[in-house]
Amino acid sequence: MPDTSSRILVPVGESSTFRNTVAYAVREARRIAAETGEESTVHFVYPVRWQLVDESERSAADAVADTLERARVWANDDLDYDDDGDLAAEDVSVSIETAVVGEDRYLFSPNDFAEVLLEYARDRGLDRIVLDPEYQPGGSAPMLQPLEFELARSGLVVEEAPVDRVVERGRLPSRANVSKALAMFGVSFGFYLLLAGVFDTFNLVTGAVSAGVVTAVFARISFVNTPSVTGTAARIARFLLYVPYLLWEIVKANFSVAYIILHPDLPIDPEMQRYRAAIWGDLSVTTLANSITLTPGTLTVDMDRDSLIIHSLTGSARDGLAGGSLERAVRFVFYGRSAARIPTPAERGTIASWTDDDQTDGDE
Repeated sequence: MPDTSSRILVPVGESSTFRNTVAYAVREARRIAAETGEESTVHFVYPVRWQLVDESERSAADAVADTLERARVWANDDLDYDDDGDLAAEDVSVSIETAVVGEDRYLFSPNDFAEVLLEYARDRGLDRIVLDPEYQPGGSAPMLQPLEFELARSGLVVEEAPVDRVVERGRLPSRANVSKALAMFGVSFGFYLLLAGVFDTFNLVTGAVSAGVVTAVFARISFVNTPSVTGTAARIARFLLYVPYLLWEIVKANFSVAYIILHPDLPIDPEMQRYRAAIWGDLSVTTLANSITLTPGTLTVDMDRDSLIIHSLTGSARDGLAGGSLERAVRFVFYGRSAARIPTPAERGTIASWTDDDQTDGDE
């Protein structure tokens, strides 16, 4: 079946074998079109882990657009030449398409990435997926093999492009790996000492050994991006500003709930809501979800593929969510000051009754 599948999907991202993977996919599409006389198509698709909410994300969007444009230019160049580098004599019909997927989803696991890619493939009748052997949709965290496994379960043809990989023969580990190891060791060692509560020789030694084991096992897979000293320090500093703000919100919410409990009429108006927050990434989404739960009157019940499912006790609690103060504070922590200046969820229309959403989905 791989030899006759003319509708090809290629997930793309920056890698050392990106160019050769594009060439392989186009070569296969051109070969099949020449053999069958029918049109072949290659779709280069970029799954993204963010949402374009305001201009603070524009640089990331431009980088994705540049990657897809390079794939298109390379593919069109390859269509003009045969395997020997001469102008192609055959007039074959091969179309090239590019697309961005995942803007409306939370993409964390290989299953999440596979889901958006398979949905795109099914909607467009694509039956073959060619993977770049160095493709890592999770940033620097290795994800290709589990992604390939999830894609193969769909029944579509899934293959890695048979291209040469760049072999690194350096004796010293890369700066990225050193940064990951130091960050993982520091976090693990600090957490161990925090739990121990006593900084004696025994705890220092056992903590260092434990942190070393954790670093050896998990350093390469625990970070989506390579840790930056300046970036991490700035994020920690912003988080330290966020903590008193969150505590103040909790205190205010406690008074509000206490008033309801003491009121003779018990004026509650519970409701479930679907909240599509302008937050992405596992840590930032977890921070927002937990912050909502820690604030009395609201509870994060579940996380859907593109939303948080939230139970609110009163209308004022829902007004607070719709105002987006917690969302802007979390964006400030993880994305910087400029990222906090965005329209509210109510202005964006990204928060609504959960039951209403369910009824709409059912009607569709």
